[in-house]
Amino acid sequence: MKQVLAFLMLVWAMPALADGHTPEERLADAGHTLPTPTTPVANYVTWRRAGNILYLSGHGECGPDRTTGKVGRDLTVEQAYGAAQRTGLCMLATIKSAVGELSNVKQVLQIIGMVNAADDFTQQPQVINGFSDLFVVAFGDSGKGARAAVGMASLPAGIAVEINAIIELKE
Repeated sequence: MKQVLAFLMLVWAMPALADGHTPEERLADAGHTLPTPTTPVANYVTWRRAGNILYLSGHGECGPDRTTGKVGRDLTVEQAYGAAQRTGLCMLATIKSAVGELSNVKQVLQIIGMVNAADDFTQQPQVINGFSDLFVVAFGDSGKGARAAVGMASLPAGIAVEINAIIELKE
């Protein structure tokens, strides 16, 4: 019975282990380190689970050193791409704290990326690619979700990027 259970567990985990590495290992191989997960700064939670769906609140970069300013005026697309990537690392840290291991993620369902943009800035998708590219490193094609990348007049504390997501977990 133990062997059958072990085999079923292995088959269940195969999609996540198709290249023989966990998402954490793929991130480390790409030179990324997960930060300490963020804590709420107001009256909300950073995540909520309903069945096998994980809803993630809007995230910025973890820690006190956040990229601030308007993209297209104060910041370049490349600087904002980096902020979106660090926001992704922060969200991955939140996911890991919520579900134990990133291998428990089945797929990304939806990403909503908000960019603190100058009035005439139109490259929001290129900025949010920092987040999306990171999630593809971690999860392969399962890291690609339906996505919106929009410009905002302002974001909390003047941060450059805020992103929220909906993730499907393995059952």
